Amino acid sequence: MLSYRHIYHAGNFADVLKHLVLARVLRHLTAKDKPLCYLDTHAGSGSYALQSVAALQNREFDSGIGRLWERTDLPAPVAGYVELVRAANPGGALHQYPGSPWFARHLLRQQDRLLLCELHSDDFMRLRRHCEGDRRVRISEADGFRELLALLPPPERRGLVLIDPPYEIKTDYQTVVDTLIGAHRRFATGVYAIWYPVVERERVRLLERKVKASGIRHVQRFELSVRPDSMGHGMTGSGMLVVNPPWTLAAEMATALPYLAEVLGDRDGSGRPIGGYRCEILAGE
Repeated sequence: MLSYRHIYHAGNFADVLKHLVLARVLRHLTAKDKPLCYLDTHAGSGSYALQSVAALQNREFDSGIGRLWERTDLPAPVAGYVELVRAANPGGALHQYPGSPWFARHLLRQQDRLLLCELHSDDFMRLRRHCEGDRRVRISEADGFRELLALLPPPERRGLVLIDPPYEIKTDYQTVVDTLIGAHRRFATGVYAIWYPVVERERVRLLERKVKASGIRHVQRFELSVRPDSMGHGMTGSGMLVVNPPWTLAAEMATALPYLAEVLGDRDGSGRPIGGYRCEILAGE
């Protein structure tokens, strides 16, 4: 159950979408002076060496952040995300891909707090080293789903929760919904960002239906696909459900997603991109 290691997928198209949304939400939340709390249910190791044997096994970063690295026509939201990744690579070459904790630590302020959960023992130790000396950070070697409910509501009464499991067991889809409902009851004003893979479309549809049926309001969906849905092996796309999104987010993603579908999408025999995107309201206010 704990076989998943993100190093094999670091910097792929799904990371581009996830961290683009994460960065835009954090930029918006930190525009106000009041402190906030960031909670990450599946934090990973914090940063990933792209020249490691594991990362080079599939080189998924080549078709993700690698395709954006040298481009000069990036839309503003995408350019901001790439600049953040450049900040994690001060030498100029793409050697490290920052994980969600890196983005949060880089964008949050001294008055903010980070609560990070990671159950995989190796990644937990790497995460501790990554965050060493940062007094804003508390790390738990714990099940992030259960830990999250115990941590809410945060004393700051402002915050972002990233729910980002690997979905290596199929029950994760239901656990995500149950956790979101429980967390929202405790902290209804928080921002929640839920990542999901598109491997079997029917599982995504069921996830969406259950979120709609929960009665939780103000939910937007942002999805990026590199090829059409398929019954074959592998992830064809990924998405983010955002509860209580910043008012600017939909317009920013409406600019970013068509570009990413064009640049990161696979090509057909004629060289035309076959990727796609969705940018829509799942539940109104």
